[in-house]
Amino acid sequence: MRTPHEVTARRLNVVNRQGRWLPRVSGRPYTDGGMTGRVLACEACSVPRFGDGLAVDADLVRAAEAAAVAARTPLGGMNPDLACVFVCGGDPDQVAEALARASSVLRARTVIGCSASGVIGGSQGVEAASSVSVWAAVLPGVRVRAFHLEVIRTPEGMAVLGLPEGEETDEVAVVLADPFSFPADGFVEQANDALGLPIVGGMAAGHRGAGSTRLLLDNRVVDRGAVGVVLGGPVGAQAMVSQGCRPVGPDMTVTASEGNLLLRLAGVSAIQKLEQVLSSLSPEDQALASGGLQIGVALDEYVDEHQRGDFLVRGILGLDRTRAAIAIGDIVPVGRTVRFQVRDAASADDDLRAMLVQLRREFATVEGALLFSCNGRGTNLFTSADHDVLAMRQGLSTSGVAGFFAAGEIGPVGGRNHLHGFSAAVLVFGSQRTQLATRSA
Repeated sequence: MRTPHEVTARRLNVVNRQGRWLPRVSGRPYTDGGMTGRVLACEACSVPRFGDGLAVDADLVRAAEAAAVAARTPLGGMNPDLACVFVCGGDPDQVAEALARASSVLRARTVIGCSASGVIGGSQGVEAASSVSVWAAVLPGVRVRAFHLEVIRTPEGMAVLGLPEGEETDEVAVVLADPFSFPADGFVEQANDALGLPIVGGMAAGHRGAGSTRLLLDNRVVDRGAVGVVLGGPVGAQAMVSQGCRPVGPDMTVTASEGNLLLRLAGVSAIQKLEQVLSSLSPEDQALASGGLQIGVALDEYVDEHQRGDFLVRGILGLDRTRAAIAIGDIVPVGRTVRFQVRDAASADDDLRAMLVQLRREFATVEGALLFSCNGRGTNLFTSADHDVLAMRQGLSTSGVAGFFAAGEIGPVGGRNHLHGFSAAVLVFGSQRTQLATRSA
């Protein structure tokens, strides 16, 4: 599901806490090779460093207490360095109470959290029911810097305030945002330069729409903007995104475009090309396309034949028949290669499991993970809301996995952060075999 900021203007400035415009972090361009966390040496750890808990209860405060206790239990009495709390509930005031209560019980150095349409933890996913999930992590030697981002209007456009200044030891950021008050798409685009880091996270949701989202930063609950953390030092983490699509039809060069409109593909009108591609598909793929066709923008123009995982997938927003154009959820310049994409449960499952196989090969040991799964997945795509979390735990042979069903997911594809829909964005912690290049499915 996309957020209200489907295609955000690029005129968004990112400002640090001292009010200075943030340039690119010197020496830290965000590229494929600059993403992974440093290997964490934790041979002395005799107990797990990650825990997760989930509780379903009509009393959200009671659920928050139970989930927080469950997440702390595996840690052997150690207080978490970072904890995340996710609450699904109808009443914003009750959600705020649950967030605050979980923070109090956790006794973590830093806590962030948000309201959501569903939560993930304890080997299960829960959708649209009164529930709380909690994730707790002990991160020896890791610097955790929390922030609350707010938006103001300036003569130059919108500005985002509150982002910490980048440091050379920074490795990854986690962001939880309110889709109604925070321009996540524009922020993520600009933060590629301002932070020079992988960003993982999701768009929160309140059950009553605008104004009902709640965000947690330590013991403070806010209703606007975004909260998050920057992790620095020996983090030992890697971010990936499973977009859950497979390509159909041929590669096509964009031969005319305007803004987010594709006007001509491979020398013919975009709608004519779409009709040609649809007519060439099997009946099964035609049925999938009719239920929600996507388009992928090739990450590497020099690949002979693009396959699944070689694209940044964007939504098709509609058709402009007066101009024979296709409106998409991004801006694609002339000369780029695109290909239509379809999504079904089998494709999404295959894509997720392929990503997990790659992760498992790259980590000597996986100890825990954050999971931000689209609210269009779960039972809207699979037979069970548990699908993604069970795949994560089984594929990575780990516990300590928690997260929420998001209204838009943040994560890296092709060496840059993006806001996605219908994806699963993950941040995996453990001991890596080598220093690795970023991969995004």
